[in-house]
Amino acid sequence: MKVNYFLNTARLSLAYLEKNGCHSLRRSFSVLSSGNAAEVFEEKTSGRWIDKLEFVEPSEAPIPTYRVMDLSGRIIDKSQEPQFGPKIPVEMYRCMALLNTMDRILYESQGQGRISFYLTSLGEEATHMGSAAALNSDDLVYAQYRESGVLLWRGYSLDDFMSQCYGNCDDRGCGKQMPIHYGSRRLNFVTLSSPLATQLPQAVGSAYSFKLTNQPRCVIVYFGEGAASEGDAHAAFNFAATLECPVIFFCRNNGFAISTPSDEQYKGDGIAARAAGYGIVALRVDGNDVFAVYNATQIAREYALKYNKPVILEAMTYRVSHHSTSDDSTAYRSAEDLKHWQEHNNPVKRLKNYLLARNLWSEQQETEWATSARKQVLEAFARAESKLKPQWQEMFTDVYRDIPNHLMKQMKYMEEHVEEYKQHYPLDSFKKN
Repeated sequence: MKVNYFLNTARLSLAYLEKNGCHSLRRSFSVLSSGNAAEVFEEKTSGRWIDKLEFVEPSEAPIPTYRVMDLSGRIIDKSQEPQFGPKIPVEMYRCMALLNTMDRILYESQGQGRISFYLTSLGEEATHMGSAAALNSDDLVYAQYRESGVLLWRGYSLDDFMSQCYGNCDDRGCGKQMPIHYGSRRLNFVTLSSPLATQLPQAVGSAYSFKLTNQPRCVIVYFGEGAASEGDAHAAFNFAATLECPVIFFCRNNGFAISTPSDEQYKGDGIAARAAGYGIVALRVDGNDVFAVYNATQIAREYALKYNKPVILEAMTYRVSHHSTSDDSTAYRSAEDLKHWQEHNNPVKRLKNYLLARNLWSEQQETEWATSARKQVLEAFARAESKLKPQWQEMFTDVYRDIPNHLMKQMKYMEEHVEEYKQHYPLDSFKKN
């Protein structure tokens, strides 16, 4: 793949950081490991003695946000345009449109009582496709709960999505997880966990293992700016920095932690600004610009693997949807805000305009793909809905490799109970032994 100007410039910048900005940190870490605290103190204070107290003020200038396309889909600087040919941006757009269709149908189905829970990715599609396209298939992904598009890009089928949301007998998790808690060992996508930020230190541990075993793989972990307020985020940043792990911390700063706006979550300059305190390099991008996200993820991956060090990548975006089917965002934001973002800073429309301007897409293709996408989703939806639930005995499996005696006793008791009161249970809805 042709390396563009952006990548060359970023490599030079990162090389400078390695030589000048990170050198003392690395030396301090090695000295600390040797147990010579006096030398560490010398390293940290050398040449910085002052005879008057001065407050260290936070910087008034925010970290700049990298952008490739303007809001209309026009390339701002040709040297920044990714050089990957016409197929990838078209596929990015098709996946975005398909994800939108699936999100809308599944969201509506929850309101009809057909699934128990759902949340969409509306407004954040560029963070999915841009980052996923820049990764290698063997890179390990730890997601939060709004990264369905990353799985879609990697090859997770619509049947897989639907089966998981329905918790039917084809669900790889055997119905044990809430809807949208996807996972795939084949696609190197770790199964989601509901508690916020727990995936961050886990991702660092995986990255550390890759480093120790000399595997040419990196880890990317997704989280929101709200999750960055959790203690696990601090632990993950600190471990990744001190142990020098090849991990990309991908923060989707979408403006809200459920109902709490970002200006009530933190006072500083977002999440990227925290990186310096940990000795981590950072990038901030327009999260609604799929090409900016692609370029940033690509260079972050290259840096993480080359130096075995972490990167914090903050994507500035906006959550257009409600937080989930359990939320009504009209209670804490105005309809005007939503309309503005949908009309003027829509990542899907921006990429569509780019494709239309280059004759890579047409309105006829748009109509055909919209029809096809809806048909595919509804067919997968119908298949999933018609399938039986897993065997109810599955509730006792998969925690241990071999079911221990106390669970065997519980299962036996349950079998006797169900046999005695089977008329009260919808057993025909479950797969038989």
